[in-house]
Amino acid sequence: MLDGALRKHLDPVLDRLGAALAGRGVSADAVTILGLCLGLAAALLVGLGAYLPAAALILVSRLCDGLDGAVARASRKTDFGGFLDIVLDFAFYGAVPLGFIVADPAANGLAGGLLLFAFYVNGASFLAYAVMAEKRAMTTEVRGAKSLYFTTGLAEATETIVFFLLSCLFPAWFPVLASVFALVCLYTALSRIVLARLAFPDDRQ
Repeated sequence: MLDGALRKHLDPVLDRLGAALAGRGVSADAVTILGLCLGLAAALLVGLGAYLPAAALILVSRLCDGLDGAVARASRKTDFGGFLDIVLDFAFYGAVPLGFIVADPAANGLAGGLLLFAFYVNGASFLAYAVMAEKRAMTTEVRGAKSLYFTTGLAEATETIVFFLLSCLFPAWFPVLASVFALVCLYTALSRIVLARLAFPDDRQ
């Protein structure tokens, strides 16, 4: 929901940084992989109970997630790069809740499991919509130029990062925050299903 507004302010800065990195021979894939490594390190720190350092790494990791696209635009965009970006993003999104579960299984296990389930369903709705949109040659740049069709929703990258940061700042509140955010993710998936029903009518009718 907030990604579009945030991009208007961040994209010019990221594009300048991306162009500088591309000019020094840094590849977009390398930035994507670095972002995942930092994200996994953040999840490990969460599991160890080092929440504030984890929050800092989450921010740097997501900076890399924005930079990889800027580097690609300044050099060369590839289908593999777009594929890698999506897969590693999903890996990051799953790793951080897992870190909270590891940190306190008794307190965080149920809410963390619910959140991972919601991420799974929401991610499936996002990817399935993209596949069907590609099949129908649909295009959109509502979130900028992307490697696949992006549908908007209540729970997007910005909201997820805010949730992760709040959880790191207030770890005792993770069960409540995770449960609420899981419901937001499931609502996003449901709204995407409704949108798909409208956008992909039965061809036999």
